[in-house]
Amino acid sequence: MGKLSIVVPTYNEADNVGNLVNQIDYALRGIEYEVIFVDDSTDHTPDMIRKTQEENPRVRMEHRTEEKGLATAVLKGFSLAEGDYIAVMDADLQHPPQILRSMYFVLESGADFCVPSRFIPGGSDGGLGPYRKLVSGVARYIGKILLPCLRRITDPTSGLFMFRREVIAGDCNLQPIGWKILIEVLALGTYHSVVEIPYKFQARPTGESKLSSKVTVEYIKQVFGLMKRGRKQSGVTVEKWSVDRMKSMEK
Repeated sequence: MGKLSIVVPTYNEADNVGNLVNQIDYALRGIEYEVIFVDDSTDHTPDMIRKTQEENPRVRMEHRTEEKGLATAVLKGFSLAEGDYIAVMDADLQHPPQILRSMYFVLESGADFCVPSRFIPGGSDGGLGPYRKLVSGVARYIGKILLPCLRRITDPTSGLFMFRREVIAGDCNLQPIGWKILIEVLALGTYHSVVEIPYKFQARPTGESKLSSKVTVEYIKQVFGLMKRGRKQSGVTVEKWSVDRMKSMEK
């Protein structure tokens, strides 16, 4: 069984860190894993992560003071990851940690990439308000229109995904800006199979969303940049798993 590295970029998420790690630890019982927090916080989030490290030796932290931004934080996490598989998720618990177990077994079954989706049977985006649903939907369709590699992926703008570390090895020149790291990896990575599994996007238990007009502008710049930089992804299979199949794989 492969080791899993979970990259979690954080910015002022002190109230969520402990709960997140506890849920990850429960979800991944029996699986070797590490959680890598790449933290740009200006509050006491680093102190909460350090406290969590005392209780769970699988937790690591890179606290940054000279550099900011989710995109560079995730790339830093990639460089620090020691696992055979690498996952990315948010710290705000809108991505349910229990889905990590299903994602892990998708990769153990031989897939290169696992993308949980809110838009296949069994999934839901109920944790989003009407405005964020609109913004997210527009972003998805812009990406699908302009980047062929996204067209068969139902949830390509998600911040929750997992892949084999070989996907970003070699000459994969990731240069993401903004928040949509998944489309960068899908456009530039080396992979042959993607599996989508359903998940329910949750409402934030605490804290505030970081969505802003700046994020939207960065996404548009990223998509147009990938039209020039992206690989021609050919021969990639995209499969959708049902809830029942997920359960059967985990037994």
